[in-house]
Amino acid sequence: MAKQQRAQRPPVRVRLPGFVSDEDIGLGDAVRRATSTVGIRPCGGCLRRAEALNRRMVFSGRRD
Repeated sequence: MAKQQRAQRPPVRVRLPGFVSDEDIGLGDAVRRATSTVGIRPCGGCLRRAEALNRRMVFSGRRD
């Protein structure tokens, strides 16, 4: 039951004005962009990890 409750929780929103554009970006997407910029290619595990991180935390540039 604890897993179901954890899965239903909305992601934590962190407001970073100036760092993030007007669109929301998940933590997994941010990590994926940073690693691909330095030349690391994503694998299947990386993509699953990015999806899991996106469900946990989202960066936003604007206040709702």
